[in-house]
Amino acid sequence: MDAAGGAVSRIGGAMSNDGSSRLTVRRVHRETPEIAVLDLAAEDQSTLPAWDPGAHIDLLLPSGKVRQYSLCGDPVDTTTYRVAVLRDAKGRGGSAEIHSVFAAGFSVASRGPRNHFKLVDAPQYMFVAGGIGVTPMLPMIRAAERAGRPWQLVYGGRSLGAMGFLGEISDRKGGEVILLPEDDCGLPDLESLFATLPAETAVYGCGPGGMLAALEAAAARHGRSASLHIERFAAAEAPAAPVKVCEDRAFDVELRGSGVVLHVPADASLGNVLQDAGIPVTFSCQEGYCGSCETRVLEGVPEHRDTILNDEEKAGGKIMMVCVGRSCSPRLVLDL
Repeated sequence: MDAAGGAVSRIGGAMSNDGSSRLTVRRVHRETPEIAVLDLAAEDQSTLPAWDPGAHIDLLLPSGKVRQYSLCGDPVDTTTYRVAVLRDAKGRGGSAEIHSVFAAGFSVASRGPRNHFKLVDAPQYMFVAGGIGVTPMLPMIRAAERAGRPWQLVYGGRSLGAMGFLGEISDRKGGEVILLPEDDCGLPDLESLFATLPAETAVYGCGPGGMLAALEAAAARHGRSASLHIERFAAAEAPAAPVKVCEDRAFDVELRGSGVVLHVPADASLGNVLQDAGIPVTFSCQEGYCGSCETRVLEGVPEHRDTILNDEEKAGGKIMMVCVGRSCSPRLVLDL
């Protein structure tokens, strides 16, 4: 999931005070009974900002919930953002709200696109998708084809009937598709995939936490962790404790746009302090994995405790996830 360069990106149409702008639902269709595909356009019909495979947008739902969805259309189309929403009966209500109220002509506030799941340049690719995790892989496959790079998709789901985009996947050329419906094939054998994988292959994974944990473990056992790129729907099932470069000490945060200075006690989170002060930052997961609270750092040394930014982005110190991040310096200046 990201777009480096700030907490807010402009989407076509007028921008509101909180940095969001409006999209209109152009079309809704059912990919499966539980997957709704939304085609979204700028409310004023202007051209949408460019995006790369792996990007996602935030949708600010009428209920106040904020949800992130991977862009799964074609980046060449600058008039439409396409997202797919799986109805999750055990979720927190965002997907059910979209399935219930979104229809053609519906207007929704949005932020993004952002991309922390970027497609790196590689001689070849293996994409491992579980369920709705196939969505960011679709534009990645198109990009691989356009670049003339071989690719393989390993796609699992509960059953073939629950697995979306099978028609689109079958039309792709230049790659191999392995479908693994769990009711017929069981869980994918990730060990065997890595055992025969050429060393130069970039591996991308998106899906349920259990699948990603198994993918990470298999990659580590085969010495392939550096070539693995993953995107999560939720926090890791057994997350490692964040590496604390700094202690949980108090610091001040200056909001450059307003000049407001807030004090963050050692026993309070930066995210909660911002929320309590009524600062218009979008929070969704509040666990450092969704990217909705990404904020640009203007001065100071941020303490990163998220699972989104890579080592290079963390070392650069130019952006941070303020829901879980802190500061190594006594004062932090944010672009808020």
